Amino acid sequence: MPTLSLDDFKRATAVAVKAIGHRAELEVGFAVAPVQTGDTRVTIPEPPAKMNEADRAYARGNADAAALRLRHHNWRLHARRTPAADEAHAAFDALEQARVESLGSRDMAGVARNLSALMDEESRRGNLFATPGQKDNPLAQALRLLAWEKFTGRDLPPDAARVVAMWRPFVETRAGDHWARLEKALGDQKAYAAEALRFITALDKDITGENKQDEAEDKASPPSEPGADEEQQAQKQETEGAGDEGEDDNTEQGEKIGEQAPDADAVSEEGDTPVENAGASEDEFTEAPPTTYRAFTTQFDETVVASDLCHADELARLRLMLDRQVGAVQSLVVRLANRLQRRLMAQQTRHWEFDLEEGLLDAARLARVIVSPTHALSYKREKPMDFRDTVVTLLLDNSGSMRGRPITLAAISADILARTLERCGVKAEILGFTTRAWKGGLSRDAWLKAGKPHLPGRLNDLRHIIYKSADQPWRHARKNLGLMLREGLLKENIDGEALLWAYQRLLARPEQRKILMVISDGAPVDDSTLSVNPGNYLEQHLRSVIGWIENHSDVELTAIGIGHDVTRYYRRAVTITDMEQLAPVMTEQLAQLFDKS
Repeated sequence: MPTLSLDDFKRATAVAVKAIGHRAELEVGFAVAPVQTGDTRVTIPEPPAKMNEADRAYARGNADAAALRLRHHNWRLHARRTPAADEAHAAFDALEQARVESLGSRDMAGVARNLSALMDEESRRGNLFATPGQKDNPLAQALRLLAWEKFTGRDLPPDAARVVAMWRPFVETRAGDHWARLEKALGDQKAYAAEALRFITALDKDITGENKQDEAEDKASPPSEPGADEEQQAQKQETEGAGDEGEDDNTEQGEKIGEQAPDADAVSEEGDTPVENAGASEDEFTEAPPTTYRAFTTQFDETVVASDLCHADELARLRLMLDRQVGAVQSLVVRLANRLQRRLMAQQTRHWEFDLEEGLLDAARLARVIVSPTHALSYKREKPMDFRDTVVTLLLDNSGSMRGRPITLAAISADILARTLERCGVKAEILGFTTRAWKGGLSRDAWLKAGKPHLPGRLNDLRHIIYKSADQPWRHARKNLGLMLREGLLKENIDGEALLWAYQRLLARPEQRKILMVISDGAPVDDSTLSVNPGNYLEQHLRSVIGWIENHSDVELTAIGIGHDVTRYYRRAVTITDMEQLAPVMTEQLAQLFDKS
């Protein structure tokens, strides 16, 4: 049997995704990025130009996994039942993925083989079995593999089996009859989700988060002194792993930070297609989310233009440094941006109406008049395509953990994409967010002078930076992006307030369509705030803001997580583990949004 060319392989894979997913109108694309699944488009990792059999099976496995999720998964139902705590959230997602993959594997032997190859390759690439201790082997991945093995009756491939072997005793001693009950509910996502939550509880994973919330409050202590670096670092690490406890109990617990905007009526749980913004009035789009989140003081916060933070000569030097660091990556970003430009221009391309009685003479149809003089002359008229006036905001995390190559690539990617959008007549804004100080700054000093009141709220000085406003020409803002390389600029990240700030700026814009893209590498972290408030204080506010924008606004929100799973926050999101993926993923995410227009 002759080997398929790369193009033929892609076409065959795309057809298979549509067939398995029962989505005839689905658009299937390939990109140097993780799998991205949407209602109208699926993006699959680009296979290598020279594929061997293992590469083909891995690519087919990714495609089959995405197709089965389209076919068997209701994301709205899943989101409403997802537990808040991080480990429980990951385990719940893994069990759901095992459910859809098991349904496909039971019905189609070829799909089972492809998924088996995918699991083996993921286990090998993730190096999940490198250490003998369980602490370095994620339970969620093991649960997905173990569940697939149980539900399909198939043996796991070698490397995947080694991952499961480390967790099998722990899981099996607590599983009881949960496996049987889960398998019985495979065809009913709602019943399966309820049983999955009971199973995770049996594994001693916190679901409601109530105990952790109480512990967080009990452990709240006076702020550490500036020299206590080790204690602050330990608190930060603990906070980054803390889940969003008590998300579903906002009305019962007075200490909760924000309320999720309910959207249960927007779609039935059994429906496959979400209805966004259902029931939201036009007035609601201008409001902020209801929340008890607060700042101890906003006196020292600042929103500043990048050029005001640095002398013009230093900005020019930093921009030159940015260009030098990017090197070969810049050519890749430029190629991707050009591809995006072609897609945008294609949507704005004018088309012609033919066989009219007046307009421009259609020279292509003159031949028929010569052959048959009784034919009347034919005219044509150019007609513009309907392309809505659009503005795009890129909100970049300027926290200390982005220092180095992450912030360099984020800056240059945002810079070139903004220039590309400008060429296409799309307004683009580039914003950044950080804090003015480590460990609280002037806000903390004011709190100490006030006698350290209990649960003071946000306790640091915000710094929101405008690198390029939507109305500013790219050539005038080009140097501003170099500011991100300035030593000492990148500090803490308070994502919720930054997202709300960018959102409110978009609401003030006159454009018909508004897109907000967030680039972040972690959960909100500010040591000063979290040392004297509940451990999930900032994260809960972020969830509240995201929920408001996604359910009560016409702003289209998307996010890219750098080494951090932002899909647990944002409805439309993708996570990357390699910084080299940032430019392709940014380009692809924007292209998908414009393709939907």
